[in-house]
Amino acid sequence: MSRAGYPRVGDVVSVPLYQAKAEFFKTLGHPARIRILELLSERDHAVHELLEKIAIEPSNLSQQLAVLRRTSLVVSHRHGGEVVYSISVPEVRDLLLAARSILSGIIASHGELEAELTSTSSP
Repeated sequence: MSRAGYPRVGDVVSVPLYQAKAEFFKTLGHPARIRILELLSERDHAVHELLEKIAIEPSNLSQQLAVLRRTSLVVSHRHGGEVVYSISVPEVRDLLLAARSILSGIIASHGELEAELTSTSSP
């Protein structure tokens, strides 16, 4: 385990699967981390490119990238003088697309319910 309590690659995780899933989703529970993963799902990005595309302070970006590195969702390497990040698990893109689909369905169902509520006059 790392100092922050996140499993490192190669650590044996002896927690129930549901608990590991909860921790995984907690990792995704920050808008900046979601945006970072969306961008990295498209292609590898240097830190300065991420800063250009995300309205975030450099120190905060660094913290969010550190969380994603600790959980092994992203990896970094040096290319020239730049640090470049990439997704280490390609299925993250599928997860982000599934989340978009789920949210679209929820929004659509709320829209249908709202239309039904406003069009009927009886309780």
